[in-house]
Amino acid sequence: MIAARNAERAATIKTGDTVEVFLERLENAMGEAVISREKAKREEAWTRLEGVYAKNEPVMGAIVGRVKGGFTVDLGGASAFLPGSQVDIRPVRDVGPLMGKEQPFAILKMDRPRGNIVVSRRAILEEARAEQRTELVSQLQEGEIREGVVKNITDYGAFVDLGGIDGLLHVTDMSWKRVNHPSQVLAVGDTVKVQIVKINPDTQRISLGMKQLQSDPWDGVEAKYPVGAKFTGRITNITDYGAFVELEAGVEGLVHVSEMSWTKKNVHPGKIVSTSQEVDVVVLDVDPSKRRVSLGLKQALANPWEAFLEAHPVGSTVEGEVKNATEFGLFVGLDNDIDGMVHLSDIDWSVPGEEAMARYKKGDVVKAKVLDVDVEKERISLGIKQLAGDPMSGDTYRKNQTVTVTVTEVTSGGIEVAFGPDNQMNSFIRKSDLSRDRGEQRPERFAVGEKVDARVIQFDKKARKVQVSIKALEVAEEKEAIAQYGSSDSGATLG
Repeated sequence: MIAARNAERAATIKTGDTVEVFLERLENAMGEAVISREKAKREEAWTRLEGVYAKNEPVMGAIVGRVKGGFTVDLGGASAFLPGSQVDIRPVRDVGPLMGKEQPFAILKMDRPRGNIVVSRRAILEEARAEQRTELVSQLQEGEIREGVVKNITDYGAFVDLGGIDGLLHVTDMSWKRVNHPSQVLAVGDTVKVQIVKINPDTQRISLGMKQLQSDPWDGVEAKYPVGAKFTGRITNITDYGAFVELEAGVEGLVHVSEMSWTKKNVHPGKIVSTSQEVDVVVLDVDPSKRRVSLGLKQALANPWEAFLEAHPVGSTVEGEVKNATEFGLFVGLDNDIDGMVHLSDIDWSVPGEEAMARYKKGDVVKAKVLDVDVEKERISLGIKQLAGDPMSGDTYRKNQTVTVTVTEVTSGGIEVAFGPDNQMNSFIRKSDLSRDRGEQRPERFAVGEKVDARVIQFDKKARKVQVSIKALEVAEEKEAIAQYGSSDSGATLG
């Protein structure tokens, strides 16, 4: 192709014309000078192209051949390389119509020592397109309403052709209501009416909007959704921190995870509600400036602590399963998935808390008395020992009273005994108090479970301590017997 173009140019030369030639050698073997018209034209072309390149101006040329990675371009005597990526703005499948056609190119790179020239047709097209875009942008105004055709849809929006120039319709500007993906609203080829929201003069980017052509549903939102009012909405989105509820098209409120359930704490919202589910909610707060509505899901339901207090007032008896045992008490499961706590000091009147708590395990069903219900703090205090009454209250025990005790443990220093209702009271009888007879002061003569009578020798309500003695009872009984015998009419005396 280049040879044909050169032959065509050579045909224009005739005898008598003055032409420039390139002197290759002063004298060859024949004694003649060696000159070249083509090399002269090439040098001339390089000089001309360097001037064009320095001024950053386009140069005319024609695509004349295909090479690896691109094409060969004739620039009027000089050959240049056109990379395949620089042919057009978009990939070109058929380059046939462009072959041999005189058209402008931009010179990207020149290396005269190596004879390399790289050109671009794409740069010329982009420049022309930029000029055209500038002219079209100058004809547009922010706030103007136009019709366009959807050319492309992405995850974040849609590109709309406004007649030679594209604008971006972002997904958040398609509708006042939540749009998860632009394809839910638009399809490629749709004709849409849009408003020009913003024109960036520096980047010439055009932002479009569809929702701006509709009335804003947030206008007067405080009057429509007053704080404390109850409404029905639909779950549109679930996150780690809560769930969004659509109250109407374009108005959504957030139910924070802390406002989802009275009893299910630290639970993912997805385990409480599901997408598209209709729920009743109560308005907690409205901020029109930030376009936020805070909603409560649990507030639309009865407060289980209030319901519990109404059904089980303080002083009543409840029954439940031991859910957990901690270092400070037992947690008992009650109605409506709420728990009550039995503090370790409220398990048994006489046994230490940790020892008393060890008698219970997870899953045991227990009865307890309601001691206190704090609705605000969501706490219920229970007591197990209060069901039996305080054995130290009133005149249940007094000094010098005779009681029947049960041996619970035999030690080398004495015996442990229990007495009272359900053996709630405990005491330790020392060796010296086991009998008035020294020979009988042997703990081993007693057996666990054996019942014996003893006398109360000390009763301290404040210290919650009752001390009993078998010896004191024997001494008291002997004195009583002697007194009775001495008052008889037999006339006998003891000596």
